[in-house]
Amino acid sequence: MLTVAVTGATGTQGGATARSLLAAGHRVRALTRRPASPAADTLRALGAEVRYADLDDRSSLDAALADADSLFAVTTFEAGTEGEIRQGGNLVDSAATARLGHVVLTSVAHADRDTGVPHYESKRVIEHHLRASGTPWTVIGPAAFMDNYAGGWTAEGLRGGTFAWPMPADRPLALISSRDIGAFAALALGRREDFTGRRIDIASDERTPGEMTGILAAALDRPVSFQEVPLASVRTRSTDLAAMFSYFTTTGLDVDVAGLRREFPEVGWQGFDDWARTQDWTAILTSEPAPAHH
Repeated sequence: MLTVAVTGATGTQGGATARSLLAAGHRVRALTRRPASPAADTLRALGAEVRYADLDDRSSLDAALADADSLFAVTTFEAGTEGEIRQGGNLVDSAATARLGHVVLTSVAHADRDTGVPHYESKRVIEHHLRASGTPWTVIGPAAFMDNYAGGWTAEGLRGGTFAWPMPADRPLALISSRDIGAFAALALGRREDFTGRRIDIASDERTPGEMTGILAAALDRPVSFQEVPLASVRTRSTDLAAMFSYFTTTGLDVDVAGLRREFPEVGWQGFDDWARTQDWTAILTSEPAPAHH
């Protein structure tokens, strides 16, 4: 049994990882800036220890990582690229100070390539910092999040019977659910000797927007039509996201989905249709729109 510190524990990836680790019998130290939040209370009810930690506060990180065996590290570009690099550096340096036996960093698929996407480039800097830190490391690079299709402009469009997405209908996109990211991260943390020193891009399916439209229509049990959102429209909201969708359309995310399913069957990989069937679409389509993330 390991004691694993989990950053972003009240968020999507960290929360999924914490649940998978707890299910596998490990001790989870959930790190959050909001230890009194409902999400933190949920983790406590599942058996996690919740501690305050702020990625901009090294002393809080040092205290939170003391005596832990391993760390699940996630950073966000909400603070901008410079902010993300600073926070990621703090987290890596604190892990090195604590002499942790293993750090699993969740980055993004293709962040180790020259993508030109700002929030991919910031993650590449953090990956390099981790490799140079001397701490045993694993980097996982998730493809596009299935979970984004239940929020943001996608949910807005689905309310009106339209799947609006900034890609051509016939261009494939590699996808993964947060549940599978958490399951894979927990697997890597539990099998340190098999994963140390490896960088692995992960995806569980590859679908075109046209195919996703049909799957969403079946899950919602209502007609849905596809609408391609112009990149110029995305650019008015975020030049970063526009660069990402341009990369998806031109280069694409090539991830060996079949190979991952063969090598790591215990993850129980979800296809996009599996994921769509498990969503509470009635609640999603009647709730207030939420911002989309990678």
